[in-house]
Amino acid sequence: MVTVLVALRNRLLVCPSDGIESNRWVTTMRLEGSRLECVAAAPDAPARSVVGTFDDGLFRSIDGGKTFARLETGFEAEGPARVHGDEGGGTADRESDPVMAVTVSPHDPQVVYAGTEPSRVYRSRDGGDSWTRLSGLLDLPSADEWYFPPRPDTHHVRWLEVDPFDPDRLYVGIEAGAFVYTPDGGDTWHERPAGSRRDNHSLATHPDREGRLYAAAGDGYAESDDGGESWRRTQAGLEHRYCWSVVPDPGDPDRVMVSSAGGASTAHTASRADSHVYRREGVDSAWERLEGRGLPTGEGVVRTVFATTGEPGVVFAVNNRGLFLTRDFGDSWARVGIDWPDELEDRTPRGLVALP
Repeated sequence: MVTVLVALRNRLLVCPSDGIESNRWVTTMRLEGSRLECVAAAPDAPARSVVGTFDDGLFRSIDGGKTFARLETGFEAEGPARVHGDEGGGTADRESDPVMAVTVSPHDPQVVYAGTEPSRVYRSRDGGDSWTRLSGLLDLPSADEWYFPPRPDTHHVRWLEVDPFDPDRLYVGIEAGAFVYTPDGGDTWHERPAGSRRDNHSLATHPDREGRLYAAAGDGYAESDDGGESWRRTQAGLEHRYCWSVVPDPGDPDRVMVSSAGGASTAHTASRADSHVYRREGVDSAWERLEGRGLPTGEGVVRTVFATTGEPGVVFAVNNRGLFLTRDFGDSWARVGIDWPDELEDRTPRGLVALP
């Protein structure tokens, strides 16, 4: 059985099937009306998932997405939330700081991290029942320079990634301002190592390559082989460098796909969208733009979000045209038969999880 969770702006799609070879998918909507930002789950505990929202905090399911309950996190709000873009503009009341990033540790599904706006990181060791703030992040020297352009008076944690070889090593992408990591569970923090990106959108690691780290950022792509301590910027052939989502082939850490656009407006806004998907076959290879392979790209298509089940070559991808699947790491794509009403073609997906 495979279950895909698609986080859209105002709903979560819970989509189970008999497996990736099956054409029988069921689509159920959850959390309608909430402003979703992110979703996470762990293959070791597929019945459990966590969803972060802009104005309602965190929600958790322990029954495979059948029901969700709001968690009492203590992420106290500092004032009314300013909303923007496809959120409709204006302000909104909220009970929690916006939860912009969430991840479940690959070492222990009871360990969950959440990142908020403004940039704070919290950890739960009991699956979300209680939370502790990891102090020190905002004490970093560059913190005064961090800002999110649509809301320049603030900034947020856009991505959290736990190192698959070290449960205490956590990578943090700040939008916008810095790549940050802690090697010791939050006791100390290190910022802006040589070659790292500033406007980080997503990070990825690989279970077969210790130290390998991938970054998709608004200021380009970068890659590390030493756990984020130094970076190289391999961008030959990458014509669109406002990068959003990155995924390595589970079967080969040197094969990578990234979604990108020319800038923020053509990445996120459906009426102006023009986004693309690129693939790299090896560390020294140039990036190749994937076109005409079954995955919509180009004019009218917002930036794609990727997820993988961990099976070599298998990647799910979602954009405003629907959910798609490749079994050969991008050579060909097929549309997944979930419900996708026309109204969703004006929406920009927020997150994607694929559980085997």
